[in-house]
Amino acid sequence: MVANRWMARLMNIEVYSRRNEMFRVTETIGRRPGIPPRSYGVDLRNRRCDCRRFQTLHYPCAHVVAACAKVSLNVDQFIDEVYTLEYTLRVWENEFPVLSDLSTWEVPPTTFELVPDKGLRRNPKGRPQSSRIRNEMDIREKSDGKLCGVCGLQGEA
Repeated sequence: MVANRWMARLMNIEVYSRRNEMFRVTETIGRRPGIPPRSYGVDLRNRRCDCRRFQTLHYPCAHVVAACAKVSLNVDQFIDEVYTLEYTLRVWENEFPVLSDLSTWEVPPTTFELVPDKGLRRNPKGRPQSSRIRNEMDIREKSDGKLCGVCGLQGEA
């Protein structure tokens, strides 16, 4: 929240409704020359911001904080109840049963046999296999015999 408040100071806010619920927030944070600033629509009534952080996290983004600061609204009213201490403590108020000794646990026998899929194995070491589809261009013409490695004529060296 501290970071959002700091970023909100560097934004321009335009009010688009009389009831102070629709805003256009333009970021001016560290923009490079030639790049236009980004602007986001904020709808406080429907708890929406064009950056989508507000509706995804149910927590006010910097654009919402800037809009609330413009019209002197308490931004804490837009924080969802899941972020409250009371809600967090309610999660942990349930009691967990103590587990009995592991040696007394009954383990059901396996009713099926695991068979490995040989198609998922890695390729064997060595020269990689070509996956190219061969056609008539790949067929080589047969030669009559071996060529000499020294003179290049047909016959034995």
